[in-house]
Amino acid sequence: MPYVPPTHTVERSMRATLGVRTVAGVDEVGRGAWAGPVTVCAAVTGLRRPPEGLTDSKLLTPKRRSELAAVLSGWVTGYAFGHASNDEIDDLGMTAALRLAAVRALEGLPERPDAVILDGKHDYLGGPWTVRTVIKGDQSCVSVAAASVLAKVHRDGAMAELGAEYLPFAFQDNAGYPSPVHRAALEELGPTVHHRLSWAYLDAMPRWQHLKRVRADVDAGEQLGFDF
Repeated sequence: MPYVPPTHTVERSMRATLGVRTVAGVDEVGRGAWAGPVTVCAAVTGLRRPPEGLTDSKLLTPKRRSELAAVLSGWVTGYAFGHASNDEIDDLGMTAALRLAAVRALEGLPERPDAVILDGKHDYLGGPWTVRTVIKGDQSCVSVAAASVLAKVHRDGAMAELGAEYLPFAFQDNAGYPSPVHRAALEELGPTVHHRLSWAYLDAMPRWQHLKRVRADVDAGEQLGFDF
């Protein structure tokens, strides 16, 4: 498919219809991982022309993502990260953990935004924030695309550092997501302190099933670790 650059259409629309001044794009990474935090980036971009090639981080090579992140860190008006740890995910469930991480990111911005664009169709943030959800916003909205790239590069870097400490799990290659190497290490060594113990992968590992944490109020998708 030909490259279609993201635009400020949604940002401009929210400014015009809601009378807001500052709009932050928000995107997350790590939702479906077996290990590590879920990471959210909030980015405010103004209405300037975006860097060439900006799009959803998943459509970029690691090299290109890193190059764009380096440019974006100086191009955006402001950005901040928020994290919810694997323990917080196990305790709260993914939806609440996402909200916690998003609030941390938004509150970390130099200026509190007047409104927020969330990637996807689910508003996991809610009030008192003024939120608009945009399906594939990480491809169509400049601020969300910027947040997508910054979040991915930031979390991948953090997981690579963990990979140096937990070599058999190869976090530097899989960022905590399922992979043959990751699964083999889990079956042989068991989960690390960075693994999500409420995830369903433990159901297929009899040796470690006793470590499984089950929350009565968690929904089926969260237990399975689906990346909605």
